[in-house]
Amino acid sequence: VQLQASGGGLAQAGGSLRLSCVASGRTFSSDAIGWLRQAPGKEREFVGGIRWSDGTIYYADFVKGRFTISGDNAKNTVYLQMSSLKPEDTAVYFCAAKKGSRWYIPTHPDEYDYWGQGTLVTVSS
Repeated sequence: VQLQASGGGLAQAGGSLRLSCVASGRTFSSDAIGWLRQAPGKEREFVGGIRWSDGTIYYADFVKGRFTISGDNAKNTVYLQMSSLKPEDTAVYFCAAKKGSRWYIPTHPDEYDYWGQGTLVTVSS
């Protein structure tokens, strides 16, 4: 199983970016997919996730109203649309999969089974 995250880059505060996470070697149908991030010198933290079985989405409080997660079954892809970006959103963003998690979206990094390589998001003030 491989997860490929892309779409990171440089944005100004208040701007937007869309990240993509494509899976190969496995479909998401029975998994939960999470977006997590790690800022320099900080621990990896949960941003949001989607429960593929029923489309339930859960966000960390600090991104509610600014970030939106969506999925495309046909493309086996999950997106993270980030708007109203802040300098504190600067981090490496990872997508990760928890296999067989039909009814639960993990929020702790240790709960995920597969990880993408990460994509860097830099937000300038």
